[in-house]
Amino acid sequence: MYKLKMRILTLFLLMLAIKTVSVYGQQEPSYTQYMYNMFLTNPAAAGSDGSTSVSFTGREQWIGFPGAPKTHSLSAQTRVLKNSFIAKALNLRKKFSRRSSSGRIGAGAHIFSDINGPVMRTGLHLTYAYHITIRQSQLSFGLTMMPYQFNTINSFFKNYDTNDPLMINLKPRYVIDGNFGMLYTTPEYFGGLSVTNLFESNIKFGDNSTAGYQILRHYCIMGGYKFPVNRYITIEPTSLIKFTEMGSFQMDITGRVFYRDDYWGGLGYRTGANAGAISLLAGIRLKKYYFGYAFDLSLSPIQQYSYGSHEFIFMLKFGENARRYRWLNRY
Repeated sequence: MYKLKMRILTLFLLMLAIKTVSVYGQQEPSYTQYMYNMFLTNPAAAGSDGSTSVSFTGREQWIGFPGAPKTHSLSAQTRVLKNSFIAKALNLRKKFSRRSSSGRIGAGAHIFSDINGPVMRTGLHLTYAYHITIRQSQLSFGLTMMPYQFNTINSFFKNYDTNDPLMINLKPRYVIDGNFGMLYTTPEYFGGLSVTNLFESNIKFGDNSTAGYQILRHYCIMGGYKFPVNRYITIEPTSLIKFTEMGSFQMDITGRVFYRDDYWGGLGYRTGANAGAISLLAGIRLKKYYFGYAFDLSLSPIQQYSYGSHEFIFMLKFGENARRYRWLNRY
């Protein structure tokens, strides 16, 4: 009986892993409003615009469908400017003076919780970024250390024998992985490449079990361009391409229209093995406060059993008045 149950669990996890390979967003968090906070997708974006921001993102996918993915994140990022409090504190500790490169350094942190069926990941991103100014453009590099806890939700296995050794050994696993990113920005356009899960962490369930779950290495290519229509209206198409070495592929294509940089709305389309999805986006800026909302309508049969996917973002952004890099693209 024990071997039978272990095979059933192994098959279940294998099916889940195959499904996540087919659709990127099922294994890694997928954000419809990826362009608002690029730091969540590319570590090189940490402090890239010279300001400081704190943001919360909440995504509930396939509302009403049991075991649907849920993602919540809280992130903060900043640029360590030469006249900032951090830079001054560092300079006081120096016994000799030398040219400071603090204006080129970005830092960020990101706490996240990602739930997909019986699998839950909770962890932290710690990011260091370095920015190089090239005339009227900027080239950025970022590196992230990502410790996180990988756990299973026991309620999904409530029909199993609680005395089963495999069920007893379904304990949290702790993993350390990393991300890398590059980002090139100008006043009109941006483009970036990032790689997540560099070490492809492999988590085993049970002390002597062959059942496991591997987080695949993912590649992201992001880009966008701004087309000013007049002094009030700007059109910005953006795209995010995601793929793995296993051959899975997904693309987000989004177009937004801005009015005075204070109001925006847009449409998006996401490809995928499950027929993709259509997205509606809207947002507003009130001084240093940003609010964004996105609704995804799946084009697959799963839409018959759900109320779509909903994503909210709230951002507090400050330090723009004193920032040294005004020409960079803004949120």
